[in-house]
Amino acid sequence: MALVTFPEKSVSVNPLKQSQALGASLAFLGLKGTIPLFHGSQGCTAFAKVVLVRHFREAIPLATTAMTEVTTILGGEENVEQAILTVVEKLNPEIIGLCSTGLTETRGDDIERFLKDIRKRHPELDHLAIIFAPTPDFKGALQDGFAAAVESIVKEVPKNGGIKPEQITILAGSALTPGDVQEIEEMVTSFGLEPIFVPNLGASLDGHLEDEYSAITASGTTVKQLRSLGSSAFTIALGESMRGAAKILQEKFNTDYEVFRDLTGLEAVDEFLQALSVLSGNPVPEKYRRQRRQLQDAMLDTHFYFGAKRISLALEPDLMWSMVHFLQSMGAQIHAAVTTTKSPLLELLPIKNVSIGDLEDFEDLAVGSDLLIGNSNVNNIAKRLSIPFYRLGIPIYDRLGNGLFTKVGYRGTMDVLFAIGNLFIEHEEVLMMKQWQGVINR
Repeated sequence: MALVTFPEKSVSVNPLKQSQALGASLAFLGLKGTIPLFHGSQGCTAFAKVVLVRHFREAIPLATTAMTEVTTILGGEENVEQAILTVVEKLNPEIIGLCSTGLTETRGDDIERFLKDIRKRHPELDHLAIIFAPTPDFKGALQDGFAAAVESIVKEVPKNGGIKPEQITILAGSALTPGDVQEIEEMVTSFGLEPIFVPNLGASLDGHLEDEYSAITASGTTVKQLRSLGSSAFTIALGESMRGAAKILQEKFNTDYEVFRDLTGLEAVDEFLQALSVLSGNPVPEKYRRQRRQLQDAMLDTHFYFGAKRISLALEPDLMWSMVHFLQSMGAQIHAAVTTTKSPLLELLPIKNVSIGDLEDFEDLAVGSDLLIGNSNVNNIAKRLSIPFYRLGIPIYDRLGNGLFTKVGYRGTMDVLFAIGNLFIEHEEVLMMKQWQGVINR
């Protein structure tokens, strides 16, 4: 059991977390024909857009209700209405993902009532799915906002229908990259199952070129697929943060579910493939049996470099859980762990302490580590402490290929093993060169 601590200071000096609204917009971007709409000032939307554009290096569709000082005081219903009508007129989306911000949550705008009144005044919007996710950015973090959006999606859109034995719902948490989603989809379909991902970032943010530019999302989970979730025979939730959405589907449609907290590492992938085999009634395909043997060999090759290494992590809770278990399975020690928000996982982590804090806390705790793991904002800390650095999470703005990066399954686990192992080898070479230079200078 880990001791969860909260630093006793009144400000965040070097923020680690991203806002709930950004997390919700990321979830909505995994739906086809969608545009996320921020109910707040233009700056709220601009900051989120910059983070996502720099991370994925793609055109990110976001809209705003453009609240001003006057409308903030008087109320934002007119701005929400005008923004929806403008988006519908110019872009004709199938879904609008409406996210609140700290500005409007502090004022106390009743957005659900706004939407009811707007629909009464505009019956022409009856065909349009408007999904509201409450995402105040003065509390919580990206993972919370992502989960809130997915819960709103499964609460509002799915309809009752006859059960399709091969169809399963997969709730893909915020810890998964588009490349991860693609790898998982390949694994699931190889068992003869028909997965519907909510959301499907593997289709929308994987870095592919479209024939024409679209101001809304060109790919992802369709409205038709969302409506058919009530026909799924089973729900798989990937990440503890997706448990709430899985429970909603169970309550609405009596759909059984199982939560998989991670898909990185030999044991975690074994359990996932075994579950798919039981669900489908089909054996594990031979290609995954071979990949498993390849991973076992990779673990033998790399464990010399991982053994007793002290590693410090600055990650969201779901991603923290996955990496802690994976690294410990390779013989590494968790030197420090700093995360962004509360989660039932934190106390269950097999480490002594985990801190909900910022990067200033992380820098203090990480002294003496052999490796740092976090987003690109950790890079300066790694340079100051002269410690190797492995990039993981959001945002990563100083490396390419974030959309297709894969860390799940046997192949993804091997990629992570080799990448971190190579960092250890490079650092050993640097230390040896410094030692030799010291001998020569004498």
